[in-house]
Amino acid sequence: MATPLAGIPIEDVSEEHCAPRSPGLPVDREEVETLTVQLKAMADQTRLQIVHLIDQAPAGELCVCDLTDSLDLAQPTVSRHLKILTAAGLLRREQRGTWAWFSIRWDALRELRTHAFPRSIDGSPF
Repeated sequence: MATPLAGIPIEDVSEEHCAPRSPGLPVDREEVETLTVQLKAMADQTRLQIVHLIDQAPAGELCVCDLTDSLDLAQPTVSRHLKILTAAGLLRREQRGTWAWFSIRWDALRELRTHAFPRSIDGSPF
């Protein structure tokens, strides 16, 4: 019997003792690529703050100018982060005159959660 670094003994790691593959995990290459792009987009502190600020906005949307003030970042920096989130399909962009307004695409976040964490959908612990 081997003992890994964590001190938890491994008795048998043969295929017959492994858990079956979860049916909720994406196997389609395109789905996996989309999931990877979306998770990479969310894996940044500033982008997480942007999504949080938009979520907390009373109207559920914010202008680039609102985000630059809240984040204390230059407009080009905020725009670059917004472009990444929008390209990943996580934000919706609407041009109104000079300014672009952004809102969360809740359908995309639900789908991301469904594919990335399938057990969390059926009430299992997250």
